[in-house]
Amino acid sequence: MAVTDERTDERTGEQAGGAAAGGTPRTIAGRYELAEELGRGGMGVVRRGRDTVIGRGVAVKELRLPDGAEDVGVFQERVLREVRTGGRLNDPAVVTVFDVVTEADTTYIVMELVEAPTLADLVRERGALPPERVATIGVQVLSALRAAHAEGIVHRDVKPGNIMVAADGRVKLTDFGIAQAVDDPRLTTSGMLVGSPAFMAPERVAGHEARPASDLWALGATLYHAVEGVVPFERPTTAATLHAILNEIPFLTRAHGPLASAIMGLLTAAPEGRISADRAADLLTTHTRQPVAAPGTPPGGHAVPQYGGT
Repeated sequence: MAVTDERTDERTGEQAGGAAAGGTPRTIAGRYELAEELGRGGMGVVRRGRDTVIGRGVAVKELRLPDGAEDVGVFQERVLREVRTGGRLNDPAVVTVFDVVTEADTTYIVMELVEAPTLADLVRERGALPPERVATIGVQVLSALRAAHAEGIVHRDVKPGNIMVAADGRVKLTDFGIAQAVDDPRLTTSGMLVGSPAFMAPERVAGHEARPASDLWALGATLYHAVEGVVPFERPTTAATLHAILNEIPFLTRAHGPLASAIMGLLTAAPEGRISADRAADLLTTHTRQPVAAPGTPPGGHAVPQYGGT
């Protein structure tokens, strides 16, 4: 089994591919102008774009055919079907898909433009996030996943790089349907499994089909990363990472109470023993409603009086 490693989900300022020779904006489908690159990962490149018909800013993801794929037609058919399915989702935490375009054997997904860093960006730049903020992010991602699972859609690639976090606290989960579309055994003879190794549920590592519980495990690993500042199962090699997922239990140092219960419940190795989305949502919501300790409050203690000021 080969696994695509998507840890290169980096934002860049490059404009490669966004303009034709001479500086003229490159246009697809006769209406979407492509501009600078916003990010890239194992599934393709995202560029800022503009819908010239209605004058709206968009994000355009140019999908990369998986290594070893042999049938472009099958890939495009699968993408069209799965992304259209994901496009039906109506939840505030889901990035809206506007259009799917195929030109010259290349498939593009035209999406809502979200001007926000990813959760991966935030942790890379700031380190571990406050537990209360992590719980709030988790509640919103769970809302998106519950909407998807109710429609029979499994995301398959829940990870910090696919979660956008706006300054006002709003969260958007992107790439619905894309991972499902790419992970098609008809595309390759190599047995490739698409996803980010460190956020792949144990049952998927063991070769079983992705299911809603797999998304929940990936969310648990994502929330662990956000609150601890490290990826719980990431190791120097992909093989070591997959071994850790199957055999190790991470330890929380910064999360306590309902948030800790939610994360560890989601990271239960056996899918049948994993907590449900509803239970996880209850725990995370409870954590967000807990009173925030006053400055100077030691863990589990009383506030220490603060002096000074006018």
